[in-house]
Amino acid sequence: MLKITAASIFFCILALASTGQAAEKQISLFGAPKYAAGFSHFDYVNPQAPKQGTVVFPAYGGFDNFNPYIFKGIASPEAAALTTDTLGVGSADDVSTVYPLIAKEFEMPKDKSYVGFILDERAKFHDGSPILAEDVAFSFDALIQKGSPLYKIYYQDVLNYKVLSPRHIRFYFKPGSQNRELPLILAGLPVFSKKYWEGKDFAKPELVPQLGNGPYKISKFEPGKYIVLERVKDYWAADLPSRKGFFNFDEVRYDYYQDTTVTLQALFSGDIDAREEYVAKIWVSGYDNNLVKNGIVQKKEFAHNKTANLQNFGFNLRKEKFKDARVREAIGLAFNFEWANEKLFYNQYRRLNSYFTNSGMEAVDKPAGKELQILKKYEKQLSPEIFKESVPVMPVNPDFKAQRENLRRAVKLLNDAGYDFIDGKMTNLKTGEALEFEILSNSANGAVFTRVMLPFLQNLKKIGIQATFRNLEVNVFKNRLDNFDFDIAILTFGISQMPGNEQMEMWGSKAAYVNGSYNLLGLQNPVVDGLISEMITAQGKEDYQAHIKALDRVLRFGHYMIMQWYSPVQRVAYRNKFGMAESEIKTGFQPFTWWLKNE
Repeated sequence: MLKITAASIFFCILALASTGQAAEKQISLFGAPKYAAGFSHFDYVNPQAPKQGTVVFPAYGGFDNFNPYIFKGIASPEAAALTTDTLGVGSADDVSTVYPLIAKEFEMPKDKSYVGFILDERAKFHDGSPILAEDVAFSFDALIQKGSPLYKIYYQDVLNYKVLSPRHIRFYFKPGSQNRELPLILAGLPVFSKKYWEGKDFAKPELVPQLGNGPYKISKFEPGKYIVLERVKDYWAADLPSRKGFFNFDEVRYDYYQDTTVTLQALFSGDIDAREEYVAKIWVSGYDNNLVKNGIVQKKEFAHNKTANLQNFGFNLRKEKFKDARVREAIGLAFNFEWANEKLFYNQYRRLNSYFTNSGMEAVDKPAGKELQILKKYEKQLSPEIFKESVPVMPVNPDFKAQRENLRRAVKLLNDAGYDFIDGKMTNLKTGEALEFEILSNSANGAVFTRVMLPFLQNLKKIGIQATFRNLEVNVFKNRLDNFDFDIAILTFGISQMPGNEQMEMWGSKAAYVNGSYNLLGLQNPVVDGLISEMITAQGKEDYQAHIKALDRVLRFGHYMIMQWYSPVQRVAYRNKFGMAESEIKTGFQPFTWWLKNE
């Protein structure tokens, strides 16, 4: 699932029985939902948590508007996530189920030709006006017509919708559509006020807080510096089972920083109350002071069950020099993760080796069983190696000898691709052009990557490749990515625990040249397109997982990126002022289930 808290756009919902049957309160994609109808709250919250006080969290980069659903500008996803609710909501410990929020019930016939949403009569916007089906219809139209290009892909199988009553709307699907996930995506639709937007341009970025319906509303802000949100005291959904125990702070302030490392001193000085630590060295050695020793600042590792974020050096496949997979693989052989993990990261990380790491759906060994059957359909379009060899993993460099051997392999791959040394430079023998490129990062993590990049650049130089590293301001970096103006960029893709339609937006051919799309790599592969389409329409769990493994295998054989690393835990440091529910559930860092303890 994507990040605009676009992770919230993909909570799962499966078909109901027949048209005449009563609508369901919660619907699970695979098996029974964890929480049966009538449940009181999720297991990882404290339903009796006190609601009080002010907290300050860090945010990174900046913002110039409050609408993250459009292409233009840099919005504040933090503010949007807290001020705008969706039709349904998922649980961190039951990602294959959608539970009621704005919609109190869901309906879908046996033939899965539509999905209906029956809205809660209590649902309202912050001005007290009711949330009606016409608002849902307006929200859908606004996203399709004026929202980010990705929404046209998300909703491409919707034929039309019909408002059946003030609080009942149905979305009808195109004939023959087997898009299993489409009801899920629609359940994650953010709902805006039609009346509020009358006479306003939804596509225009503006620094005006919009009328929301979520647990918080914006009370004050300074562009690019901070946003303050106040809890809505009469939030209509506060006691819903899917909301009970959440959002326990009266006021939430986000202070914006350009560098993640700066916020450590902000935590120690009391300027912020909690921060996630992204730098292993700082986690190990940066907290040795009296504040930590005396328990004023605490450290905790939160285990999570999330599919690992896909952090990588991403190739711009639109560039001619990166068209050949052998060239991409050779460049990847020059990156020494083991050195970085030992010397810089204190062995805190694990190497990413799959597009779906930590999901249980990674491709392994050689294809077999149902996965093999799926790949056989594309045998003529695939390299024979996919069937004969184990799935590729990132190169391992346990010592200097292994690193040297990997660089030799890289030179051999480049020679096979038509390159050789000319005056010490790896040169395309056909065009006479030396292999040179620029690697981009943004200022939020540039300081960390500067140390990582030096040996990588040196290894590339050893095989005749001239590479430069540039660290850009966040807005400049975003603009370069939006317009595909880069050679290689340090990218991070949020990967859903239940991959679906968003995979088409990330790796599908149709999105490769849509400015602002998530297919930043420019990947165009008809087999990938076919596997994603089949995965989206797969009905059974076994078939669904086999398609994900097949997709993972084909993507990895393409060497479209150099995968970096991930952590199975989220490292968080915080002022000792919070209470949090005792739970063995691996939900990761969930600050909005926390509460402030009485001083």
